[in-house]
Amino acid sequence: MKNVHEMRSAAEDFLAREALILDERRFRDWFALLDDEIDYDVPIRIAMRNYADEFPSGAFRIKDCKAHIQTRIARLESDHAWAEVPPSRTLRVVGSVLVDATDRADVISVVSAMILYRQRGHDDLGDVIPVRRHDLLRITEDGFKLLKRKALITHAVLQTPNLGVFL
Repeated sequence: MKNVHEMRSAAEDFLAREALILDERRFRDWFALLDDEIDYDVPIRIAMRNYADEFPSGAFRIKDCKAHIQTRIARLESDHAWAEVPPSRTLRVVGSVLVDATDRADVISVVSAMILYRQRGHDDLGDVIPVRRHDLLRITEDGFKLLKRKALITHAVLQTPNLGVFL
């Protein structure tokens, strides 16, 4: 990547394609976008006066490595993912993308906002899950690989019955 504009454009393209792949439930294609060292975290948020205190150290809704994600995908592809029967229909809208260099030449930092709409079966209303994502993307010969994701859900109390979807 030569400059910030090119990095941002490439990162936005990666995030948009990732959203489409997940919305189409192409979990194996999404898995191929993950770096072998992926660290995928969804911390628990608590309501506090000071924003810095809202995420207790070591408290997670989800804390996955690549092997855990592979297990989750296998379960979603099986008949044993009860939280996803019927499967969720989703629409992810990603925006407010900020890109910065890191101290590593092959890794960029990407912060984005995502609104995830999720509807299951014939439910009248779907769930809206707002998320701020802090990602590290590794630059490889084959394009970006998701190296780290910290997904900060805006809600302190989840308005959805489960997190059977990827953020």
